[in-house]
Amino acid sequence: MKFRYRNTAKTLAGILLLSASVIACKKDFLEIEDRNGMDSRIWDNEAAVQFLLNETYDLIMPEFPYNNSANNILYASDEDRYSANESIMRKFIGTNGVLVSNDVKYIGQKYQYTTKGDNRYFDIANCNRAIEGLKTSSLAEDVKKELKGQFYALRGLAYFELTRLYGGVPLVLTPQTAESTDIDRPRASARECFQSIVRDLDSAMVLLTGVSYNDANERGKITREAAAAIKGRALLYWASPQFNPLNDSEHPYVPARWDTAYTACKEAYDLCKAKYSLISDYSKLFQLEGASNTEAILVRSYSSKAAKYGHDAEYRVRPLSEGGTQNTSGGNYFAPTWNLVKAYTMKDGTPITQSTSYSQAYFWMNRDPRLDATIAYNGSPWKLSGKASRRQWAYATVTDEGTQLTSTGFYLKKYSSPDLLASAVRYQNDFGGNGMDWVDLRFAEVMINYAECANEVDKIAEAKDMIKQIRQRAGIIEGATGNDYGLGWADTKTEMRDLIMNERMVEFAMEGKRFYDLRRTRRLHELNGLTLDKVNYALKAPITATKAFLETVNAMGVMNRDTINMNNKDSYSKYFAVSVTAAVTSPIVTYDVYYFFALPSTFMNSSPLLEQTIGWDNGTFDPLD
Repeated sequence: MKFRYRNTAKTLAGILLLSASVIACKKDFLEIEDRNGMDSRIWDNEAAVQFLLNETYDLIMPEFPYNNSANNILYASDEDRYSANESIMRKFIGTNGVLVSNDVKYIGQKYQYTTKGDNRYFDIANCNRAIEGLKTSSLAEDVKKELKGQFYALRGLAYFELTRLYGGVPLVLTPQTAESTDIDRPRASARECFQSIVRDLDSAMVLLTGVSYNDANERGKITREAAAAIKGRALLYWASPQFNPLNDSEHPYVPARWDTAYTACKEAYDLCKAKYSLISDYSKLFQLEGASNTEAILVRSYSSKAAKYGHDAEYRVRPLSEGGTQNTSGGNYFAPTWNLVKAYTMKDGTPITQSTSYSQAYFWMNRDPRLDATIAYNGSPWKLSGKASRRQWAYATVTDEGTQLTSTGFYLKKYSSPDLLASAVRYQNDFGGNGMDWVDLRFAEVMINYAECANEVDKIAEAKDMIKQIRQRAGIIEGATGNDYGLGWADTKTEMRDLIMNERMVEFAMEGKRFYDLRRTRRLHELNGLTLDKVNYALKAPITATKAFLETVNAMGVMNRDTINMNNKDSYSKYFAVSVTAAVTSPIVTYDVYYFFALPSTFMNSSPLLEQTIGWDNGTFDPLD
């Protein structure tokens, strides 16, 4: 049957027809007063179980950044955009995330989530019920195996999201009874949680062996390869300093974590490379869907035409002149920072701090091609609304954007659809926008995870080979003898570790990974003292005359500004002067407690057995125990 978990309305209609004779009751099996009181006969009906699976995907799969307001602080911190106000950060960290509420409301004769994702344990409950119910199902064995594999993978993914935020959490792995619906157990150790996550993903890999999916009808289902990649990602976290600050020296009861992570990440790479590959054009990562995107491994499928299954990313990244909302008051969710721009190397992979040709005044010249593919700056080419020769302008008082310029001086290209007309940009009334899939895990991440683990177990040649392939795809050139795509700058494990971290920042720019990488590697302190700097593009005097000239249409039918050669310093500096200023008055401040968040009070109040995390108010639970 058609999967597309975004289209649950059609799926439900199919279930009601297909299962009427099997589920002989007056209402749909989900519309019951007791959320644990499902009719056991649903497990004998593939359509009914498929509907539950679709709903569970909808709840657990990662979403497009900012599509769920509960995730905003995590993504706002993605590119070194922390608030300098400790009380604001503590408030967000303690209340947002995935355990805000321990309650559902009884609405319209059935239990419903007040806000999707409020409590991940209700999502996990779906997996527990299905895994248990399918044990005695009369469905064909191959059908049961595939369904169980999906539920195991989703449960592992859900617990991974919880564990990387909070450390150890209560492990609920069996269906709860109607009399015991709260989380009536203490927090498990992080070690126990990771062991459970790995068991679930191992089970999924076994059950999904040999299973393939039709992209047109089943895009978004977790494959054996995806389960292996998630497992590698999870074990990378378990080995990393967030959970392993002493690097195994005081944990003799477990195998060397980096060795375990290396084995898992190499296995994931070996499995995935037979099915996935880097797409040739980095700029199209979020413009290609389905079979056309050979890099996408774990995706949430969206649509601009299916009610309630779209997103507003296009509206948020576009400038005002092309139907967007980028401005200084509310549209800066996706505005890249100067700190991010500085992370890009030169075109031969040389860090800008080591380059003799880098100039802040002409920061875009001769840089890693991923900079131009990801970020728009004053005068940069940016095709929008089908205008192939279009450039983005961000100089002071530019007429096109009025007062709605970004607070950083940069726009994000990555999530824009170049041929989408400005009139279709807005997602409203449940339709519109670009409807592009969210790619949460792609082949490049599998390769870089593998590289990081290889480096930590002293296999630096393997690590460099992975990063070299990533950089070659990006368009970085080999450079002078010994430079080797910039990898010649890293001769030691420590140097290579730093290079890989910078590579992650650039390759996954604005994809919601930077924040987690800083926590995972215990590098949040490196942000302390940073300011959210802004790049300014000032007009040369006489300002009024310069602006008038730039915005005049010449005899060729184009504005004079669009004839400026961006790679000629004299041509550019004739009209503009680039400077960098601090956009906030206070520097960034981070604290050790950010490595493991507090359990929200509403969740804590659900059981007297729950302990708060050490470092937070009245905290006694050690996430590293």
